[in-house]
Amino acid sequence: PAAMETDPRVIIGPSGSVSRSDLRADLERRGQDPESLDLGTNMMLHILYGYLPMPPVSPTATISLAGASRVPDGVDRISRLPDVVLLDIISRLPAKDAARTAALASRWRPLWRSAPLTLVDSHLLPDGGASGPLIIGAPSPRAVTAAVSSALAAHPGPFRCVHLTCSTMEEHRGELSRWLDILVAKGVKELVFVNRPWPMDLRLPSTLFSCASLTRLYLGVWRLPDTTTVPRGARFPNLLELGLCMNVMEDRDLAFMLDRSPVLEFLLIMWSQTGVRLRLVSQSLRCLQLALTCLQYIDVVDAPRLERLFQWETVPRAEPTPPGNKKRPSWIKIGRAPNLRVLGYLEPGGQELGISNTIIVVCSSQ
Repeated sequence: PAAMETDPRVIIGPSGSVSRSDLRADLERRGQDPESLDLGTNMMLHILYGYLPMPPVSPTATISLAGASRVPDGVDRISRLPDVVLLDIISRLPAKDAARTAALASRWRPLWRSAPLTLVDSHLLPDGGASGPLIIGAPSPRAVTAAVSSALAAHPGPFRCVHLTCSTMEEHRGELSRWLDILVAKGVKELVFVNRPWPMDLRLPSTLFSCASLTRLYLGVWRLPDTTTVPRGARFPNLLELGLCMNVMEDRDLAFMLDRSPVLEFLLIMWSQTGVRLRLVSQSLRCLQLALTCLQYIDVVDAPRLERLFQWETVPRAEPTPPGNKKRPSWIKIGRAPNLRVLGYLEPGGQELGISNTIIVVCSSQ
């Protein structure tokens, strides 16, 4: 807590909140390169970005008609297409190109504001995001942040898909609140929102829980909202896919999100900053995936549609054990999951698996 008051660049360490500057100083005292802290964070972020869904548009995609010869009579037949077709075309273009369609002809001018918007902030970088994700220490792209604010404010919605991964939101707390207000009001359907460190545990406003239009949601490098302050009626009635990557989240917050997502089919938990303790009760979930995280337990109480449960490179629960004892394994308990077909990957010595009243201990061959 003291570190959080004096240094806003805070990450979560094994004993609570630890500031980045203190960690760098500790590395120097131990004769280690303090730059390794940022190298490690960049590695984690690189892996995180690999878990994010691909945007539905690309600034480098080829246009099938780009090499076609001009029509001999010079007639603009595309503009004669019905509005519903033109709107679909515009919604599949990167934000810059979609906005430029207004300059084609008077027929196109009002269409951009009526088409569902797809906005990917990395496409607004000078190289269109071709060089990959921004690294720790790179300056925050303020021009991109300003362009996102302008696009969100100018377009009346709805928003088909929004990917926000470039901005260090600690420097833009005002924009953070305004963006979420706009996205909720204008009915975003797919949202990928990753905070660029530092800090690693910036609190995400609870406004997000008012976004009933969401069908896909990926959150990265946040502290999830305190669900005890969220209105009882808040829910995600249309959410099918949820990805939680490198977040700080309490058990009750994860349970709240699952309870308020009645049609959720896919859940990803990747590199959680806090140990995962999941009691699963879901009538809709079909796939659960955990990766690179500290797994304490998964208790599948009632999941009648669950078909796949994957956990990859998870580590056992970090609980104190008597001297000389090995670290306690994490455990997975399967209660009611009649459609479960795939269960993996179990690490030797790392997990205990319970199915009904049977306990299976995964042992090493050595």
